[in-house]
Amino acid sequence: MDKNYKIEVIEDVAGLGLVKGFKVAGVGCDIRNKNDMSRLDTALIVSDVLATASGVFTTNDVKAAPVLVDMAHLDASSKVKAIIANSGNANACTGKQGMADANDTCKFVADIYGVKKEQVLVCSTGRIGEFMPMEKLKSGILSASEKLGNDDQSSENASRAIMTSDTRPKTVLVNVEFNGKKFSIAGMAKGAGMIEPNMATMLAFLVSDVSISQNFLKESLRMAANKTFNRITVDGDMSTNDTVLCLCNGAGDVEISETDADAIEAFRAGIIEASRVLARKIVGDGEKITKVVEVKVKGARDEAQAEKICRAIGNSLLVKSSWFGCDPNWGRLTDAAGYARTGIVLDKIDLYYNDVEVLKAGQPVDANKPKWCEIVANKTFTITMNLNLGTAEESILSADLTDEYVNFNKGE
Repeated sequence: MDKNYKIEVIEDVAGLGLVKGFKVAGVGCDIRNKNDMSRLDTALIVSDVLATASGVFTTNDVKAAPVLVDMAHLDASSKVKAIIANSGNANACTGKQGMADANDTCKFVADIYGVKKEQVLVCSTGRIGEFMPMEKLKSGILSASEKLGNDDQSSENASRAIMTSDTRPKTVLVNVEFNGKKFSIAGMAKGAGMIEPNMATMLAFLVSDVSISQNFLKESLRMAANKTFNRITVDGDMSTNDTVLCLCNGAGDVEISETDADAIEAFRAGIIEASRVLARKIVGDGEKITKVVEVKVKGARDEAQAEKICRAIGNSLLVKSSWFGCDPNWGRLTDAAGYARTGIVLDKIDLYYNDVEVLKAGQPVDANKPKWCEIVANKTFTITMNLNLGTAEESILSADLTDEYVNFNKGE
């Protein structure tokens, strides 16, 4: 079917400040208490006007204070003026004091811009179980508010300010054209370890210049997250702080009407593409990984079966270790698929590394083994398992398990 839109994806720009009506900043205020003001740790995103907002959050029973505050704020108000985010301290597992600090942070920003506390969202990432150094954070907020800009440097500073163990910023700018109209969606994200969103430690911020209702934005963001951020895994751990936020301020004079099928298709394609790029960047920068592997399951009875098997394979420590060792150990793949306990039939399974056959109707194609070894030695490759039980399919992005990952995470 012909598409009624065109998408331009630009990955090598910081992005957020390039979208109409948004200004950003990133500064350092020594949140880590290392006597180092040079490391950026506080990011501020501000819309010129109140923007329609929505979010997707961790499903962990243990949610950090900023997550709880943002969920409450989005329930109370559909409009948001600003997002304040910090790295170096997660404000998680900090009890009543943590909640008070998160609320105080929102009120501090709200007072600067003359809006309600509920019209500010707050995000934190970093060490769990430590109280936020509020005086330092407030100093950083004031500094950021004075340095807001819509230039490349301001955007890059903001993207670096949310990094923890990340080795590089993760940004994207997506320009969408449909029916003679144009709009933009920009995003930045962080995440390297503790990554298996269901809705890791992962933060992602998206902004757009479209006009849209909160209900439709919420539905579209949830759809995008399910197809992208919720289809990645580095280490199988789900964080206390996972958050994806999207602000749409209408500065571009493009309305996404729920009665306009072309507008709906274009916006959803744009937000999915922006999210997909950021999700892939998160996996590609996983803590000390050497491989990024796409696991596809086809021919499933339904999507739930396909997803469960994808996750079983992508999170298997034995599978991930074999990827690190460049070992095409298909037995571990089928074992993981089996212990997902969805009712697969081995004699029906076809398995491929890239496009090279590994199993045909459950029987190994040993003649291809030299090619398997070549493929799994690559930095990226795809595993496709066809269950031949139905028509549903799903995929997930995963990574290998390395010696360096263990060494990096064995102590803080």
